[in-house]
Amino acid sequence: MTDKPRFRARRPGRRLLAVLGLLAFVAIGAVVAADPFSSPSGAADGVGDNATGTSLATVTRQSLSSQTQVSATLGYATASSVVMPAGTARAAVLQAQQSVAQAEAALQTARATLATDTPALDRARATLRADRAKQATDCRGAGAAESSSSGSANASAGACATDHQTVTTDEQNVAAALEKVAADKRAVSTADAAVPAPSTSLAAARSSATFYDATSTFTMLPTVGQYVRRGDAVYAVDGKPGLLLYGSVTAWRAFVAGMSPGPDVAELNANLRALGYGGGTDDTFSGATQSAIASLQRANGLDPTGALLLGAVIFKPGAVRVTSVQPTLGAAVQPGPVLGVSSTARVVTISLDAAQQASLKVGDQATITMPDNSSTPGVVSAVGTVATTPSGDGNGQSQTPTVDVEITPTNPAATGRLDQAPVQVSVTTASVKNALVVPVNALLALAGGGYAVETVDAAGIHKLVAVGLGLFDDAQGLVEVTDTTLVAGRRVVVPAS
Repeated sequence: MTDKPRFRARRPGRRLLAVLGLLAFVAIGAVVAADPFSSPSGAADGVGDNATGTSLATVTRQSLSSQTQVSATLGYATASSVVMPAGTARAAVLQAQQSVAQAEAALQTARATLATDTPALDRARATLRADRAKQATDCRGAGAAESSSSGSANASAGACATDHQTVTTDEQNVAAALEKVAADKRAVSTADAAVPAPSTSLAAARSSATFYDATSTFTMLPTVGQYVRRGDAVYAVDGKPGLLLYGSVTAWRAFVAGMSPGPDVAELNANLRALGYGGGTDDTFSGATQSAIASLQRANGLDPTGALLLGAVIFKPGAVRVTSVQPTLGAAVQPGPVLGVSSTARVVTISLDAAQQASLKVGDQATITMPDNSSTPGVVSAVGTVATTPSGDGNGQSQTPTVDVEITPTNPAATGRLDQAPVQVSVTTASVKNALVVPVNALLALAGGGYAVETVDAAGIHKLVAVGLGLFDDAQGLVEVTDTTLVAGRRVVVPAS
């Protein structure tokens, strides 16, 4: 909240004591001049022998409270923003998928080629073995054959020479097949090594994928003052709603199958269950989570993909109230702030003089006075521990450091629905039960220090009775008196009203 009024809190009773000091010395002068203690005369409704008009009040026992009066600002608690996350557009995700598909296709092609060439090598080796065996048979003996005729010998010699040429050709074929298989293996290794990079890029793209792209526009935006609750649309992009879910962990990655466990997933599962769609029970994106997301999507007229991309859900601690809207309908979607929101809880904020921080504590009771002078109770819910110095006013004047104090109304409905309003707050900082009390204006400052009250007994005899001072109640104009011989029921002199 902005433009919070600052104040310097008063210590209860300090102002009263200062005024009393002046009045008391005047009163003492009047008492001395009139010498009231020399006469037993008195009156039931007043004291006639003082120099100024007086009356009588009765010492009583009752509860007192000390209050601090402050200026404050009424509004809504916990201001924040709804931000459209930056990420990877759908087109880039598709491109990453294509890159992975191409790498995997290249690997499959290399493996298929190797699978074809390996049997060819095996066949070439088998042929070489068979031809070598034939060569060994045809070329055995001095005449290259076991024959007595010259014709047979010449024939065998010719077969041996032919076998030699065949084996030479076979060896060349095996060497070529070996070289091709080796090249195939290198190609498989290269293709296999090329797969992880695009796969990693695709995983990153999927994790940061947004549910909008470069041409997306806002097709629905809320109005200022609108309340948005769990499962409601915060905005719509290209007709697709971004839904509010409850949680303190901001959605920093897309919810997709295969993602690692985390508190964001636990938060999602809790919301899916709260909305009645089922889902997982821990921090894991399970099949139950994917099925519950699909049910959520069907209920909102979306394709049941089972994945929630960045921007499709927005996490806030609870229901929100829209305080500002940055884009306009039809505007292009860009990463950055979209809405200003607050919680739906009403709160009164005080900029308290840092020197007075100890005067308030969480749990102190308060009364909030509205601009129409109606009042409603509240309680101190937070007292800041970090002092800040407001910006200067341009005249070079120093500013007093302040801490923020929050008051939570007991009955929020009684505070209306103004976005922001100046109010007055009375905070009860101390209380005492069954205290012996007198009117503050009965106190007299003694010349030697301390305080006394002037009592009048039934016979009209006046007497100064020393008192110690306890709690001041500014609202009732009463003060607790201690260390005294006073008792309840005694009458004391006060200025005439």
